[in-house]
Amino acid sequence: MMIRTLAALALAIAATMAGANERYEGYYYPEITSSEVFTRVIREGPPSSKDVRVGFITNLTASQLAAPESPRFVFFAKGSDSKHLNVVALDDDVFSTIYRARAVLAQMTSNMRNNEFFRQQDLETVATFYDLLQIMEFETLVISDGETWAHQVTFERN
Repeated sequence: MMIRTLAALALAIAATMAGANERYEGYYYPEITSSEVFTRVIREGPPSSKDVRVGFITNLTASQLAAPESPRFVFFAKGSDSKHLNVVALDDDVFSTIYRARAVLAQMTSNMRNNEFFRQQDLETVATFYDLLQIMEFETLVISDGETWAHQVTFERN
């Protein structure tokens, strides 16, 4: 009986996560064409919240808008607790391939290493952008060219 209850609960959680992302497919980005699961927990961070996640997105957006050039991609969080991060290209070149998108994420890792939070947590030489998202308790990241492909990263804690 306990196993059936746990299995039903796991299916319900998976359906909820899938349902959340399906609402955004075809509206904010095309259908998910590839995916991966990120399970590494480099370190338990301080408790996160919707306010922390929204503040993070707000800071990323503000730094983009402060730059002299127009943003080439946008960040936005969705879901009732803002646990689904989306990064969508605004032009045809920046994320023309998944490899270019991953290169931008790698560059974000470099940029984050100067962040006070990274330094306070002694993470500046070991953590990646995915680690930061994991610490902030994002459930998914979808990165897309905004036209033909979308790649989803699901963050799981073991």
